[in-house]
Amino acid sequence: MSDTRLREEICRYGRSLFERGLTPGSSGNISLRLDDGGWLVTPTNASLGFLDPARISRLDSAGRLLSGDKPTKEIPLHSALYETRSNARAIVHLHSTHAVALTMLPEIDPRAALPPMTPYYLMRAGQTALVPYYRPGDPAVADAIRGLAGKYSSVLLANHGPVVAGDTLEAAVFATEELEETAKLYLLLRNLNPRHLTPAQVDDLVKAFGLELPLHGEHDDTHDHS
Repeated sequence: MSDTRLREEICRYGRSLFERGLTPGSSGNISLRLDDGGWLVTPTNASLGFLDPARISRLDSAGRLLSGDKPTKEIPLHSALYETRSNARAIVHLHSTHAVALTMLPEIDPRAALPPMTPYYLMRAGQTALVPYYRPGDPAVADAIRGLAGKYSSVLLANHGPVVAGDTLEAAVFATEELEETAKLYLLLRNLNPRHLTPAQVDDLVKAFGLELPLHGEHDDTHDHS
């Protein structure tokens, strides 16, 4: 796909996310990793709803700005996820309401922020890690992402929002949307003892779709917060 088409894709998906209220104001950012190791990334203080393809930041493989506006301050976050997820070609970071709300709840397991509520959550987002709060743009968040050792394609930043990698921009956007909808379901059903997918049902999804889930098959007692 040409550079021009990739820029247009970033703007198209960004506008869709913005218009549906998934990231307000000038929050959120999108990046694409190019064949030469460089990136296209949304500029700092730019609304995803009003991106200009010509002003998308073009970085080289070392993260140096080659053209376009100054890039988002979340470059360390994107860089660490690309570094540890070798198949990732796109990353979406939003401030979506329900995913942010989820990060503030005391019972959330950092290794599996959401239970297996729906098949499409597992199929698109996998399991989701929660990392502690860091101020936006803090390089220390990169170390937190590296500490996950590439096991997670979807990560929640405490009190901040989701960051999701995909092998295409479409896949990253769809996974981010699925994560937001699952967080919404969790909040709607919290303390109502909902019926989640059983281990057997998760096993079936893993086998049918070749899913790689970090905690699959492990004994997990981290939900005991007594």
